[in-house]
Amino acid sequence: MKRKTASRLGIMLAASVALTGVADAQLKAIRTQTAITPAERKQGDEAHPQLLQEFGGAYAGPQAAYVNRIGQNIAVQSGLSRSPSDFTVTLLNSPVNNAFAIPGGYVYVTRQLMALMNDEAELAGVLGHEVGHVAAQHSKKRQSAATRNTILGVLGAVLGGAIGDSGGLLGGLGGLLQNNAMKVAQLATLGFSRSQELEADQLGVQYLKKAGYDPLALSTMLASLANQTSLEARLSGGDARSIPEWASTHPDPASRVRNAQSLASKVGTGGVRNADAFLASVDGVLYGDDPAQGVVEGRDFLHPDLRLKFTVPNGYGMQNGTSAVLVSGNGGQAQFSTAAYNGDMNIYIASIFKEIGGNANLSPGSIQRTTVNGIPAYYSVARANTQSGQVDVTVFAYEFSRTSAFHFVALTQAGGAGVFNPMFQSVRRLTASEAAAIRPRRVDVVTVARGDTVATLARRMAYTDLQTERFQVLNRLTASSRLTSGRKVKIVVYANR
Repeated sequence: MKRKTASRLGIMLAASVALTGVADAQLKAIRTQTAITPAERKQGDEAHPQLLQEFGGAYAGPQAAYVNRIGQNIAVQSGLSRSPSDFTVTLLNSPVNNAFAIPGGYVYVTRQLMALMNDEAELAGVLGHEVGHVAAQHSKKRQSAATRNTILGVLGAVLGGAIGDSGGLLGGLGGLLQNNAMKVAQLATLGFSRSQELEADQLGVQYLKKAGYDPLALSTMLASLANQTSLEARLSGGDARSIPEWASTHPDPASRVRNAQSLASKVGTGGVRNADAFLASVDGVLYGDDPAQGVVEGRDFLHPDLRLKFTVPNGYGMQNGTSAVLVSGNGGQAQFSTAAYNGDMNIYIASIFKEIGGNANLSPGSIQRTTVNGIPAYYSVARANTQSGQVDVTVFAYEFSRTSAFHFVALTQAGGAGVFNPMFQSVRRLTASEAAAIRPRRVDVVTVARGDTVATLARRMAYTDLQTERFQVLNRLTASSRLTSGRKVKIVVYANR
């Protein structure tokens, strides 16, 4: 979350319930576009600045040019254009594992997802998969369905199941809080159907083959993604529902690995992986949160520039975004963000309810005042009727100064807002020394020396928990993997601010 940001939820919505039991791949004819239309170009041109804003902007490191070149090369395999320059491929400064594409020739991948890859073919496979969605016009079908949802319709639909359903309640909060500026970006990250995912996998594999890469690269990337998803579940307590990312907006990567392998065998395996070139490029890339947007450390969120900290409840996941910090768990969903403040907290809270309510006509109760760790705080609760019952929307705001305020918006089932009370009460100011101690992390590509093992290299990871597991997932290793002298591997180290 940046210093100056609008009071709104991050632009990603929760995906559909994860899919299981993907059948063996069957090659089929997929009808795809053969050109980028002027209308699509215009739509992409208009959406691109919004996407950059919502996903932390374009990454400024040397990796950006490399990603653009690889992305343009794989994109032309789609037949949408023969000119690489018709495609804009952006490396995003985001700590979320994500990738997507929108009509008009715009393709995106986050630096975090790039860091999870281990060769150039995997990068091309991910980007090819996303271009495949556009070529098959999946976004148009998805947009038609999405625009039929009303605010409370979205909320009611996702509350149809238990609150613990995979990301469902967060999807409702996303629908409840969306505004016009976010709609195009939301459509870029909504989940696809099972058939659309399999079609994009097939197209991605075919693009890899045509570009001279190993078609198996998409399956190995999906395997790494499945392992990362499992690791993140362990890190967040095992049962927390994480914020949407490539693992969840592209359902069930674990069950798709075999499908992608089968697809590759049908088009013919073999081809380049270009691991050395990729590792040389990814070396030094920022990993995890950018301290300029705050950092997530376990259950804590710390922002060195805003000088604040809070802690989420045990078992809850947290994702830091450009516009907000999103919190997700079995008992509810929440966001932490800020808005313009003129010194009147009553006006501030009323404006938040007005923004998130839209046409829902939320009627909050009276505003209560308290103090949290010496900070003046105010809160109010509104109850909303949905198609699936009543829910509570809580706004809990903090006056950091006469011109600066921050707030949580929490969504729970009626009467369940108390699950977030420990989080509301945890907000405090950081001292100057605490803020100065927060450092970014980066990827460091090292060469395995004689005597190095998974255990010795894992101890160099800039984490205090699950070092071995983090190292293994980052390098696509298993518990039985052995390292040979001269091999290049990735570790995560602290960088200078």
